[in-house]
Amino acid sequence: VQLQASGGGLVQPGGSLRLSCVASGFTLDDYAIGWFRQAPGREREGVSCATIGDGSTYYADSVKGRFTVSADNAKNTLYLEMNSLKPEDTAVYYCAADRDWCSWNPSDYPYWGRGTLVTVSS
Repeated sequence: VQLQASGGGLVQPGGSLRLSCVASGFTLDDYAIGWFRQAPGREREGVSCATIGDGSTYYADSVKGRFTVSADNAKNTLYLEMNSLKPEDTAVYYCAADRDWCSWNPSDYPYWGRGTLVTVSS
């Protein structure tokens, strides 16, 4: 099981970015895929989670209405569309996989990809 996150970069407040999480060694339908972020000096926090098999998605209150998860099963890729970005969204973003169900606890995810840095600044 491997995950590769990409798509981070520098964006102005109010702007948008789309992160990608490419999965290999397993199919998205069989796992819960979480997006987490970690800002400097802060703990890793859950941003969203999706169980593609049943179409369920969950969002943290801080990003609800601004971030959207989608999947391309043919590419075995999960996307995190981030709109109306704020400086407080600045963090390293990670995708993670768990065989069972969605959780906001990073410790529940055994598989992690390398992070991608998102910087929201003018």
